[in-house]
Amino acid sequence: MSDRAGIAPPGAYADEAGAYPAPPLSRMLLSVLALVGVLISAYLTLYKLHVIGEITCAVGSCEKVQNSPYAFFLGLPVAAWGLGAYVTLFVVAMMGLQPRWVAARWVALSLFGIAAVGVAFTGYLTYLEARVIHAWCQWCLGSAAIIVLVFLCSLPGLRYSR
Repeated sequence: MSDRAGIAPPGAYADEAGAYPAPPLSRMLLSVLALVGVLISAYLTLYKLHVIGEITCAVGSCEKVQNSPYAFFLGLPVAAWGLGAYVTLFVVAMMGLQPRWVAARWVALSLFGIAAVGVAFTGYLTYLEARVIHAWCQWCLGSAAIIVLVFLCSLPGLRYSR
């Protein structure tokens, strides 16, 4: 049962003993993955904003990718867009761990929608690395793996929510 805003009223999902259901494990994992994504994208954003001097890249050509014309989207570094997406995912996932919003449909749909857009955009960026830039960035590939895992973790929430 939910109210008009899709937010469960307090006690709506409590069992007869007044206990709330445990948050899904997938959402907890999604929160951790989003936090790792925040750290990676923050590092790349700080590099693009010249806050840090060099980018550490043990494998691949991170500088070539980060200095390509495709490292900007709509006037902002791509990493900054990723930072915004991961912060949003983290905040929504943390809210979704609270008893009041464990089963809220808007939480599940928000996590799924943001992750789906992230996977699509990351697919485009990975294509650019492979076919246009001809270089790989280990941080970008790490972020790509994380957003795919975040997307997979968002799927059970669609079934769990009401």
